Amino acid sequence: MTHILAIDQGTTSTRAMVFDDALALVASAQEEFTQHFPQSGWVEHDPKDLWDTTLATCRKAIETAGEIAAIGITNQRETTVVWDRETGEPVYNAVVWQDRRTAEVCADLRAEGFEEVVTARTGLLLDHYFSGTKLAWILDNVEGARARAEAGELIFGTVDSWLVWNLTGGRAHVTDATNAARTMLYDIHKGRWSQTICDKLGIPREMLPEVKDCAADFGETDLLGGTIPILGIAGDQQAATVGQACFQPGMMKSTYGTGCFALLNTGDTPVTSQNRLLTTIAYQLDGKPTYALEGSIFIAGAVVQWLRDGLKVIESAGETQTLAEAADAGQELILVPAFTGLGAPYWKPECRGAIFGLTRGSGPAEFARAALESVGFQTRDLLEAMCADWDGAGDTALRVDGGMSASGFAMQFLADIIGAPVERPRVLETTAMGAAWLAGHRAGLLPDMAEFAASWECEARFDPAMAEDIRDKRYAGWRKAVSATIDVAS
Repeated sequence: MTHILAIDQGTTSTRAMVFDDALALVASAQEEFTQHFPQSGWVEHDPKDLWDTTLATCRKAIETAGEIAAIGITNQRETTVVWDRETGEPVYNAVVWQDRRTAEVCADLRAEGFEEVVTARTGLLLDHYFSGTKLAWILDNVEGARARAEAGELIFGTVDSWLVWNLTGGRAHVTDATNAARTMLYDIHKGRWSQTICDKLGIPREMLPEVKDCAADFGETDLLGGTIPILGIAGDQQAATVGQACFQPGMMKSTYGTGCFALLNTGDTPVTSQNRLLTTIAYQLDGKPTYALEGSIFIAGAVVQWLRDGLKVIESAGETQTLAEAADAGQELILVPAFTGLGAPYWKPECRGAIFGLTRGSGPAEFARAALESVGFQTRDLLEAMCADWDGAGDTALRVDGGMSASGFAMQFLADIIGAPVERPRVLETTAMGAAWLAGHRAGLLPDMAEFAASWECEARFDPAMAEDIRDKRYAGWRKAVSATIDVAS
């Protein structure tokens, strides 16, 4: 048995990918599932959809792949599921990471000064983005849920926990350190659930899963032919960090999907940000956590979707490259894509998008260029904050992945505006690969960390070509535009 099955359970679809013992992709399957929006700002998934699409894609992917030696799981982070310990029946839909229903609760807790407690223990900001207040909302708003939870009848998990529970027939209620670190309930310094935070939010500790390393024995499944061990789990952005082989302090990866998530490896040092970045666990192996600074950009690839679906100036994402290259060099449109607020390092959810520098000659080409450049500007914001927080930042190339990394124009501007090389890997499925390596290494099929890192290959490297004075002038214009956008929202 030389194949590893990687389950990549995302926000809009589930993928199953089979890799061989050289980490070459052998087979894959993907299914989308329904998004539910019961109220403005609310986003939910049916937990059964997450499980059904997982089971279906796994079975399809392994049809032609032969026997599977191990399973690795990577998943959308922060999404919250509560289910009956005995029957496995969810008590409510999964509350998705994008959901904003607990924003007011978080604001009240911040006003009480509780954010300092949260940040000191979890490395996170007190925000509706994370799982803790979502779980509390379910307990407080689903009839009978709190009483059942206190009686030990209900359990909680992020999506990885939910999938493992189903794969093992309810025998394993577990998670890994990276997913636990995103709940806003886990003390990343002591490696345990925080009783102080659980008490504040009214969450019974008995609901919470056992926390393990990213490569560990999470249980076995007999639903996919034979008995297969589940040996690797990591949240999607941490799995991408592993897949990009960012194992040395100072190494950084940035994933450009709908949003952008940048993680900077800080080694065994949990760096406390002074610039509203997140301190998190990049991965944990052999009981030892490796920490990271993380910055989240809400709108990256979604700005191209806006050009297509909102402005309707393009029909496909690939058109942006040609348009951007044809833009009038004399115009310097700046687009601040705060469609759903500004993420790190600003954390201004009340902001909305703005465009600066419009002229009568501004058209689709200039809008396309401004859209692609906005991602580079936002990434520099994260890098500036990381360099201010930790003197080990900024010494290596930025490794990129995600759909938007395919744009040569966007990646060249990124290199220009950050003044550092940008490297795009040969294998872009870094998230699934990270999960596969964790499971395969645990199973003894794949090489150790050093050999895996040595096998990483660069498909394209973008070196900065913009003069320093131009770079600084362009970035100063961006900062002024962001300041004006924040002023309008204040």
